[in-house]
Amino acid sequence: MSSNNAAVVEIAQTAGKFTSSIVLQADNKYIDVKSILGLFTTLVSNKGYELHVHGPDADEAKAAMKEVFSKHDLKVDVVED
Repeated sequence: MSSNNAAVVEIAQTAGKFTSSIVLQADNKYIDVKSILGLFTTLVSNKGYELHVHGPDADEAKAAMKEVFSKHDLKVDVVED
């Protein structure tokens, strides 16, 4: 599934540009989005996810992550706290 591979790499690379903590919640699992291995074992295109972003550049990170998930047709809700 090469499109999934491209999504995983792009998501991890985008997250790596930020100092904020970016965590993907899938059911009861929490994955550091900067971890390619964690994403490979978790990311399935027909699921919905929650994204938790905390840190000094959180607003910019949220916008960038929404954009990259959308680009790959992945459903994500950014949790606002």
